[in-house]
Parts: sequence; C-alpha cells; structure tokens
Amino acid sequence: MADKKDDIPNIPDNFDNVAGAMVSESTGGQTVLDAVYSGQLPIGDIELDCAVLDGGVRVLSERAVHRAFGSKRGGSHWKRMKENEGAANLPSFLSAKNYSKFISNDLEVALKEPVLYRSNAGATPAHGIKAELLPEICGVFLSARRAGELHYSQEHLAIQAEVLMEAFAKVGIIALVDEATGYQHDRSHDALRLLLSKYIAQGLQKWLKTFPDAFFAELDRLYGNDTSHGKRPQYYGRFINKYVYDPIENGYVKQELDKLNITDEGKRRARFHQWLNEEGRNMLIHQIGRVQGLMEMCQDIEHFKNAATKQRNVSIAPYLFDEMNKIID
Repeated sequence: MADKKDDIPNIPDNFDNVAGAMVSESTGGQTVLDAVYSGQLPIGDIELDCAVLDGGVRVLSERAVHRAFGSKRGGSHWKRMKENEGAANLPSFLSAKNYSKFISNDLEVALKEPVLYRSNAGATPAHGIKAELLPEICGVFLSARRAGELHYSQEHLAIQAEVLMEAFAKVGIIALVDEATGYQHDRSHDALRLLLSKYIAQGLQKWLKTFPDAFFAELDRLYGNDTSHGKRPQYYGRFINKYVYDPIENGYVKQELDKLNITDEGKRRARFHQWLNEEGRNMLIHQIGRVQGLMEMCQDIEHFKNAATKQRNVSIAPYLFDEMNKIID
C-alpha cells in the first residue's frame, strides 16, 4: 500500500463528486456500456439525464432520479448502508423500511444492480436506472399510501408519483397510436417530451385547484360531517390556515400573503395559492400532502390535533426573511 501523500488522489467533498470519483477509479469488473444517444428529460422542475445504450437499453441517471424524488441521503440511509456494508443497497429514495414490503423482488434486484454507462466518449462512468423502472418506483409510493403505511412526511412523494403515472399513461397511448399509424415520422422530434411536460404540469395544477377533493373528504370524516362538494363550514378555512399555511416558514408566508390579499374594504382579492409563484406552489403541494397524510392516519379531529402538535414547522431551505419574497409574486 502506497504511503506517499502525493499518491493519494484529491477527491472533491460533495457526495455526487465523491461517488463519481469512486466509480471512475474502479468499476468492480462491471462492463461499462456506451451511450448511442443521450439527452435530458424534463420531469416537472427536474431534468433527468437519460441515454439509449448499445442494444437499445434506455436508462435514466441514478443521481437525477435521486434529485427527482428529493432524496437527501440522510443519517438513517447511511446507517443502513453501514449495516449492509459489502452488500448491494437500495437507492436512498426507496431505502426507508416502510417501503420494503411494496418493492418486488425484480425491482429490488434491478435497483441494487444499476447499469454502468458513459454518456459520451471520455466521460466518467455513471450509474443508470432502466427507464422502465420509473413507473414501478412510483408504484411503490402509491401502494404504501393505499395500504396506509406512508408516513405523513412521505406523502408528497405519493403525490408526485400519482402525477407522473397519469402523465406516463397519456403519453404512452399517444406514442402507441403514432407508431401504429406511422405518424411518429411526421411529428416533431420532441413532441412526446413536450406532451409529458404538459401533462405533468396539468397534474400538479389539479392538486392546486384550491385543495384536492380527497383533502376535504378527510376533513369531513374527521369532523363527522356528510361528504359534500358544495358549501363547506367556515371552520374548514380556519383549519387550513392553521395546519397548512401557518406552518410554512414559521408563519412568515401566511403573514405576507395576508398583506397582499386584503383590500381596503377588508375583503379577500384572491385565494392564497393564487399569489404564489412556482416555488411557493411546490411548498404548498408538499404541505398539503403532509397534512392529508396525517389526516388519513387519524380517527377523528381530536386525534389529528394531538398528532399535529408533534409536527415541526415546514422549512425547505434556510431562508432569511428578505429572501422569502422570492416565493411571493
């Protein structure tokens, strides 16, 4: 073993660069495939690096999929990595224990053995996830939610998965019709990609039509009210202010929205979410999911209130007060 300091390579200190350096030093004997085509696929606000490899294998960059699902590789993930040292591990976005029963054997094997590929000549080898696995990954989050085993802090992942699955289905049938009729030769080269972006945006907007119907169905259940899409009690509005808007950035967002939203006559000009730009809407989607997930686990409104006191306020970045203006139009 070399003992000279100069023989030790300088490895950058962020996780993705360290991982890349480790892969470039040794591929463990795994074959590195070359990309025939490569590009980027927009999924909401994230662009996934993707490639078609020799033999027609379609892959998505594993790092990009981590970003798409908001994976932070936290302490619990590293603990599991250490416990399984020397063995293959699931990606951090599926490593939580409550997901395990919803991951099929085939999906587990595929995720533990990612494809190693180069996006272009001379590029550092990267890990790729076969593209057809993305709907299966989404299915894990949705299955966990249906079984009532999704933690409220994971609910936003199920929302994202639901939006993606609906968009994939729409684009898939369009692609099949185009192929059956030969229209794929006449459409623009990026037509399906643009359609996917459109359908994802529409899916997210559906979650922002005030609040999803399922949210109010849970409120009706907790309060013991008849389910109705008509006029709802005023105290539902107070519930939403207290448990959805107030926790975001310790109430600062709600405070600023109140300033924007009151006319001289004391009437509201618009619903709160109509003031938010894209970043603010994303925060709202996540908070709606957190609250709805918690409601689904509670028996009645008192049970919910007791559970909600244990939640922390929502803050997705260490904003300073003056920087918070970025999320308000």
